[in-house]
Amino acid sequence: MALERDAIYANVRGLTRGLDVLRALNRMESGRATAQQLAQETGLHRTTVRRLLETLMAQGFVRRSESDDTFRLTLQVRALSEGFTDDEWISTTAAPLMGELLQQVVWPSDLTTPDGDAMIIRETTHRFSPLSFHRAMVGRRLPMLLTASGRAYFANCTEAEQESIAAMLRAGAGGERQAALAADATYIRNLVGRVREDGFSTNHGDWDEQRNISALAVPVCAGPRVLGSLNVVYLSRAIKPEEAQTKFVEPLNRIARKIASSANPPLDENPSAPTTA
Repeated sequence: MALERDAIYANVRGLTRGLDVLRALNRMESGRATAQQLAQETGLHRTTVRRLLETLMAQGFVRRSESDDTFRLTLQVRALSEGFTDDEWISTTAAPLMGELLQQVVWPSDLTTPDGDAMIIRETTHRFSPLSFHRAMVGRRLPMLLTASGRAYFANCTEAEQESIAAMLRAGAGGERQAALAADATYIRNLVGRVREDGFSTNHGDWDEQRNISALAVPVCAGPRVLGSLNVVYLSRAIKPEEAQTKFVEPLNRIARKIASSANPPLDENPSAPTTA
């Protein structure tokens, strides 16, 4: 029966070759490659590689740079790992530690991870904080360049990922305002420099949907990997930015380090875990 099944369900050669191209592109040290380089890496004919790349671009997994005709992976490839959930590290590790953070700062906090052109809230203490102004927050998407959570992640991820995110935003994925910001090289350079120098990011009513709300966030880093970001959200009229930095930066960094320390071993042992390269 097994032999009969193997004979009926033969390998799909095109799919195998497409995966070979994805793997080869992922191995490129610079994060980008020409069709010729990929042909040499995979042993496939250049015409075949170019046809596979066109298909991968149509599906949103690869994009081409018009300036030098190189190809690179997009964040869409991370969606391929969504079926394998790493939620356990959030529920078993992050949630209790965020409860510890809540006891110290009282204001609600969110743990976010990247979701294409935005950050998605994976865990929150809004439902427990007496100062919360929202309840249903898990699953909500936060703009990458307009929120503290997005800025903390964007500024600390790899240059290749920054460019991939910026490309999506320039194409209009995050709205006109973010498209303009992503196209402003000076803004991006200053944002990255400021957040990395400070060690945290801020948002003081920059998001149109939350004009009265401010936030401060730090990246959650496990070694060279940026897993996401951790924030504290508060009413702008209640706390001045300088006071927020004094009250929240140290507790946020301490809890972020604890989350990363606990999450790092299981994530590193999992070969299917996505990377930021």
